[in-house]
Amino acid sequence: MKDVLRRRGPLLALAALSLLWGYSWVTAKEGLAYAGPLDFAAQRASLGGVALLILLPLTGRSLKWQAPRETFLIGWVQVAGFMLFQSWALVEGGPGKTAVLIFTMPVWTLILSAIFLREPIRGGQWVAAIITLVGLMLIIEPWDMHSSTLSKILGIMAALCWAAGTILVKRLRFRQTVDLLNLTAWQMVAGAIPLGIAALISHEPATHWTLNYLLILAFMSVITTALCWWLWIYVLDRVPAWEASLSVLGTPVVAIMSSRWATGERFHAPEVGGIFLIGFGLVFLASLGWWRARNKTIERASSDSSRV
Repeated sequence: MKDVLRRRGPLLALAALSLLWGYSWVTAKEGLAYAGPLDFAAQRASLGGVALLILLPLTGRSLKWQAPRETFLIGWVQVAGFMLFQSWALVEGGPGKTAVLIFTMPVWTLILSAIFLREPIRGGQWVAAIITLVGLMLIIEPWDMHSSTLSKILGIMAALCWAAGTILVKRLRFRQTVDLLNLTAWQMVAGAIPLGIAALISHEPATHWTLNYLLILAFMSVITTALCWWLWIYVLDRVPAWEASLSVLGTPVVAIMSSRWATGERFHAPEVGGIFLIGFGLVFLASLGWWRARNKTIERASSDSSRV
């Protein structure tokens, strides 16, 4: 039984992640009917941070705050910025389309890595980036002046915040060893601070504290934040990063399907084409990571055997 769980545990965890993170976009859209985007983001970040801090000792990890200065910057960008733009985008647009736009994050990470980390973009990566960006243009439809572009721009801003936070995490991990779950917990706490201040000084309508909203908030903070991030760390400890990244690309697919089922969200023909191009570009990008990792493994094995 233990051997079966060891083999299938990561696969089950990845399936749970895709389903939970995918449906969370619909749940977030429902939650915004009870609270403004600032209030909702601040409440999610605060409760999510508390839940993650509780999870740390339960998983045998230290509560000590690692790299406070860097964590604050990551929290402000990757938590505060991302959650604010995500919530605002969901107010203005549908959850399925918003999820697709935000999941262009790997392409923005590729571009920002080239600019700030001097990591070259190779031939195949350029192809993946161009395909994804063409799909992005089909969804935004800048030639159609009658379409609402605000939600689409906000979705891209959220993706950029997520990508910038990823770059900051990579820079931190270049300098020192950090536990990812500990870093996630404290960056959530750090990101909740500016969101909480902004929510207090804003003039958003008061939150409607109903049982349904409390359940939504618990799902978004405890399940899709604390539990899902623990599952993500569990997966990364057991499978290569490229494999995990490729598997969770099912998240926007779940978001689209659940959005159509729950909210009746519709897509125009160009948007459908854009979604397919973005999906193909991201899968192609992840496949390049798989190919590079495979070649490195073969080269390492060949080098070791030649020494023997």
